[in-house]
Amino acid sequence: MTTTNSVFIAASLDGYIADKNGGIDWLHSIPNPNNDDMGYVAFTNRIDALVIGRKTFETVLGFNVDWPYTKPVFVLSNSLTEIPSSHKGKAFLVKGTLKEVLAQIHAKELYRLYIDGGTTIRNFLKEDLIDEMVLTTIPVLLGGGSSLFMELPNELNFELIQTKTFLHQITQNHYKRKRSN
Repeated sequence: MTTTNSVFIAASLDGYIADKNGGIDWLHSIPNPNNDDMGYVAFTNRIDALVIGRKTFETVLGFNVDWPYTKPVFVLSNSLTEIPSSHKGKAFLVKGTLKEVLAQIHAKELYRLYIDGGTTIRNFLKEDLIDEMVLTTIPVLLGGGSSLFMELPNELNFELIQTKTFLHQITQNHYKRKRSN
C-alpha cells in the first residue's frame, strides 16, 4: 500500500501559523460570507487518519465545539500519559520515533495521513516524511509568532501541482515532494 503524509495548513504572508500570543483569529481576517471551506472537506475525504501534536490537540479541545474529526486522531506527546476520557476512542496517544509511530499507524491499515500542528509538521519535515503540502496563505503580516518552517538538515524539493485563489484574496498552493530515485 502506498503511504502519503500530507499537510493542509494556513499561514500568514510571513510564514506564521499562529500570532505572538498563539492566537489564530487572523485566519478569519478575510470575510467569508459563504463559509467556503477552501478544499478542506475534499482534502479530509481522502485521508485515513490525522497525526497531531499535544499542543494542537489541546488547542482543538479548547475550542469548546464538538470534536471536529470523523477520522482517527493520533496524538504525539512525550508528556501526556493518557487521552481524556471524553475523547477515548476518537484520539489515541502514540509515542516513539516518527518512523515507529508511522509503523504503528500503518499496522492499523491507515496509510494516508494528515499531519497537523507546527511542531509535528516541522519534525516530519526534518526527517523528510512529508509527501505533499497544501499551503493556504492569508494576506496578513503577523511580524512574529509560531513559524511554519525552520532550519532543516537537508534541502527538500517540492513541485507545485496546483494554485487556487479563494475570496479574491487567499492563495492556496498544492505541492508534491520531488524525490530523486
